Amino acid sequence: MNMNSFKTILLATCMLVMAKIGAQDLSEKANAFLSTLPTELRSAATFSLDDSERFNMNYIPVIRKGPTFNDFNEEQTQAALDLLKASLSKEGFDKAQDIRELEKVLLVIEKKGFHMPDGTVRDPLNYHFCIFGTPSSTEPWGWRFEGHHLSMNFTSDQGKIVSATPSFMGTNPAIVKIDLQRGKQVLKKESELGFALVNALTGEQLKVAKFSDEAPAEIITANKRKVEGIEQKGIYFSALDDVQKKIFMELLNVYIGNYIFEFSESFRNRIIEAGLEKLSFAWAGGQQEGIAQYYRIQGPMLLIEYDNIQNNANHVHTVIRDLGNDYAEDLLEAHYSMEHQQQN
Repeated sequence: MNMNSFKTILLATCMLVMAKIGAQDLSEKANAFLSTLPTELRSAATFSLDDSERFNMNYIPVIRKGPTFNDFNEEQTQAALDLLKASLSKEGFDKAQDIRELEKVLLVIEKKGFHMPDGTVRDPLNYHFCIFGTPSSTEPWGWRFEGHHLSMNFTSDQGKIVSATPSFMGTNPAIVKIDLQRGKQVLKKESELGFALVNALTGEQLKVAKFSDEAPAEIITANKRKVEGIEQKGIYFSALDDVQKKIFMELLNVYIGNYIFEFSESFRNRIIEAGLEKLSFAWAGGQQEGIAQYYRIQGPMLLIEYDNIQNNANHVHTVIRDLGNDYAEDLLEAHYSMEHQQQN
């Protein structure tokens, strides 16, 4: 290889690395979005980073803060979607869009019988955007995208996403059974791989993994700010055979893969560093479609919950929690502590 060819490859590699480093910097997209908003909407969309609203995560139909797609013109809508696309993988973004579209299915099923607390009905445009702090490539800030069955919470510092949890995705119906989108199953892999893993266990392994014949009524963490008091149960990764471990990792990667590649990789590395052998898989309820079921993956710094309980087991809730860094609280606490020390 001659020197010019080597320099070309080196330059291309450096550019690729720099592109990946910059790919997590959401500040440009966030500021572009804010710049499209008139003063009133911008005021409604922005909060301080330490505002308690940042921790007000919810996934049921409630009155929320922040403007929605109903408030946006075409330019503002595109800028909002650009920010969401920059924060999620293609798979994650597609799921978010499909979950919104399920509101149209519910509108048909319920025949406008369900009304939000504000009097509105199911609406795929009724999803809210909130920015916390000032979007910056050097200072901490965050943003949230939220509505029925969706809550995506991001925190950035030094131009990188440092937290993307809590992350909630749900689907109702889990499998669409009417002509409008018939057969659609947005969280299909989350369901099928869960069944594949529990049904791949031997009888003795199942005794360890299955902690109840009845599924809990809801994901146990609900919308709590902090995850506390959830006993680790189930069968540990180290107790699985190679085939079972492969299914386990496929299931884990489905959840981690919702985020942009760079954050997904850093999140995965933290999970591995904490110890794959310390992760466990726990199951409750039925082991086939149509019977209420629940599972969770749990470890030192990770909790993933899945339930399919409501509407005759055709209504899925999933959540990802970073036990040491939801909302980047630990990292931001260290950041502010260091900043305080430097000022003194």
